[in-house]
Order: sequence, then C-alpha cells, then structure tokens
Amino acid sequence: MTFFWGKNSEILFSGWPGTRGGMYALALLLVFALSFLVEWLNHCRLIRPGLARTALHAARVGLAYLVMLAVMSFNGGVLIAAVVGHAVGFLLFGSSVFWTAPLQPIDNDGRKGDLPPMAC
Repeated sequence: MTFFWGKNSEILFSGWPGTRGGMYALALLLVFALSFLVEWLNHCRLIRPGLARTALHAARVGLAYLVMLAVMSFNGGVLIAAVVGHAVGFLLFGSSVFWTAPLQPIDNDGRKGDLPPMAC
C-alpha cells in the first residue's frame, strides 16, 4: 500500500465519498472535524471522575480509531486533514498560545483535563 493523491477513494465506508469532488471535500472536512474533536476531548474539563468519565474516554478512543481508519485509506488529502485537525485542536485547547495563564488542574494529581493522555 502506498499513499496516493486524488478524489477517487473510499474513506470509512464502502463507496463513500465516491468520485465527486464535493463529496471528497466533505469527507476531508469530516476527518478534520473528527481529529479536532479528539483533541478537544483530550483537553476538555467537563465532568468529574465516575461513569460519565468512562463514557467520555470510550467516545474519545472510538473517534481516534475512526480517524486512524480514515488515514488508512492511504489518501494523502485525508492524512493532511487529520494532521491539521489534530494540530489546530491542540493549538486551541492544549497549548498556552491563547491563554494568559496556564490552566489549573481540576484533580489533585495534576491532570488538566477530564481524561489522561492517550498513550501507545
């Protein structure tokens, strides 16, 4: 398998986005949004520990796997959309570029978000 460039590919579902350029652009936007959402879930502070936190972790892992499967279409545009989505998400939510002071951790263990960082 090698990376290729072009709008004629299958991303996530059989026959989608097809051969139309508009549907390919929509698929790239979806991959960007999914990777952006994964970064937001990595750095958000929505809930306290408990069962809801487990559900949030499951959603984050599921979305991350969807992004991974989209990249495994070996389409260069999809790879770029995923990387840019993660980068923009980290820039807005994980870096201190737009914050005047560093985020204060919610938990006593020093974590800044609801979930621990994803690790391989």
